[in-house]
Amino acid sequence: MSADYVHGYHEREAQRLQDQAATLVDLLHGDTSYPPGHRVLEAGCGVGAQTVALASRSPQAQFTSLDISEDSLAVAREAVARAGLDNVTLHRADILALPFAPGTFDHVFVCFVLEHLPQPAAVLRALRRVLKPGGTITVIEGDHGSTFFHPDSAAAQRAIRCLVDLQARAGGDALIGRSLFPLLTEAGFDAVRVSPRMVYADASRPGLVDGFTRKTFTAMVEGVRPAALEAGLMAADDFDRGIAALHRTTAAAGVFCYTFFKAVGIEPAA
Repeated sequence: MSADYVHGYHEREAQRLQDQAATLVDLLHGDTSYPPGHRVLEAGCGVGAQTVALASRSPQAQFTSLDISEDSLAVAREAVARAGLDNVTLHRADILALPFAPGTFDHVFVCFVLEHLPQPAAVLRALRRVLKPGGTITVIEGDHGSTFFHPDSAAAQRAIRCLVDLQARAGGDALIGRSLFPLLTEAGFDAVRVSPRMVYADASRPGLVDGFTRKTFTAMVEGVRPAALEAGLMAADDFDRGIAALHRTTAAAGVFCYTFFKAVGIEPAA
């Protein structure tokens, strides 16, 4: 099951995902680790950008990472091999048709996946089926409505809105980060807790300016330019002014902020 992936599957997008993962690894995964011997399902691993970070941080846990795209899995296999990891198994599978028995996994990890799917609640219920009683689920999603920056720009805000609208047309939700608590509680998980993870980038943090503002977020918005123009969401000159304004936030006086949301829940004990 999947909506159309609004960012596409080309090599540039794979590189953007790798840049994002490398830049945000401590912010998003610094408090995620799994005990030796535990089985972890990573649902929707994509090109393996998060897989390498997770498996490297928990080298004695066993990871099963799956995705519906064989092209993405091919890139993920290369990334896992390059990292020298021997605790990851990769599978092609649909999240709504998981080829695992109930209670197979101690933990489930989902990152930047629900935003692309038309039925996130159904996905969470499917993941519960393969999780052991007392096991945990971790879900990380962004929220494009959390974006603000200096200098501000109406054109930049409209370009970002193009991405939100295109993702909605494809069946996804680019604002899903704010909905994680109700989604997980309504899916039946216990003790759900959500923590916001803000990226704040200014000239004193050049790594974030380059890795996130420029190579992750602005590149993501710029990547939907053809689709936005084709859909008539914005005129070409206006869109390009928006992208230029986003790049201005990477200058010496620029500031860029964005918030991710990380949720953790527990499968109720039998």
